[in-house]
Amino acid sequence: MSELAVAVAQFAPGPDADANLETIRELTDAAAERGAQLVVFPEYSSFFVNPVGAPFLEAAEPLDGPFATALAALADERGVAIVAGTAESRPTDPGRFTNTVVAVAPGAGVVASYRKQHLYDAFGARESEWVAPGELAEPQVFAVAGVRVGLQTCYDLRFPEVTRRIVDAGAELVVVPSEWVHGTLKVHHWRTLITARAIENTVFVAASDHIPPVGVGNSMIVDPMGVVLAELDDETDFVIAPVAAERVREVRAVNPALQLRRYRVIPAS
Repeated sequence: MSELAVAVAQFAPGPDADANLETIRELTDAAAERGAQLVVFPEYSSFFVNPVGAPFLEAAEPLDGPFATALAALADERGVAIVAGTAESRPTDPGRFTNTVVAVAPGAGVVASYRKQHLYDAFGARESEWVAPGELAEPQVFAVAGVRVGLQTCYDLRFPEVTRRIVDAGAELVVVPSEWVHGTLKVHHWRTLITARAIENTVFVAASDHIPPVGVGNSMIVDPMGVVLAELDDETDFVIAPVAAERVREVRAVNPALQLRRYRVIPAS
């Protein structure tokens, strides 16, 4: 069985972009040394202050800006694919930015991107005051070592149709860079939703979060039967687990839920 070694890495991004990139480099170097072929970092890995607000507008960059360019160079250097969240600028709407996940691959640069579709206007937060929601475009799926990978982020986990649409586009692994805010029952929600998205879609899910005090940590990789293959607590670190397209096919042969469903996901207008 051909396997893809996936790492989820967690840390606490801050307002210093260079320091964030240095942490990303250190974790990527260590994960690559242990055989990782894909490393997943949190939402807003390029820049973060709490709460989300005006400073993000200054920090926002295009997808060919310094952050994504540095990620692509690191991917080339270490021979691994990297996924991370960034604040993407909007030249036609300078008063807002997009909460964007970018994927880079060795020798290929940016191979996929995803702009957060469901903004975090919940639990007292108002992300939509500063962030423009992503368009309901067709999911971008890219391949690493024979495994098809799809992107989403954070609050989207609470909307099962997002993951279902990505799986319909062919993803066998869904990666979820996140800034899952700490609070009452939030760790419970985080773990439950990641596992549910894996089980109901018979797909691998790899989710990466900020560490406390703002995030909950608990980054994890879950298999298509909902088994937690690897997980972290609340420290800056990474963990690796194998992902295989053949495992997805095996589970779907036993549990053909995707074939048996009687509804389809249709984007709202």
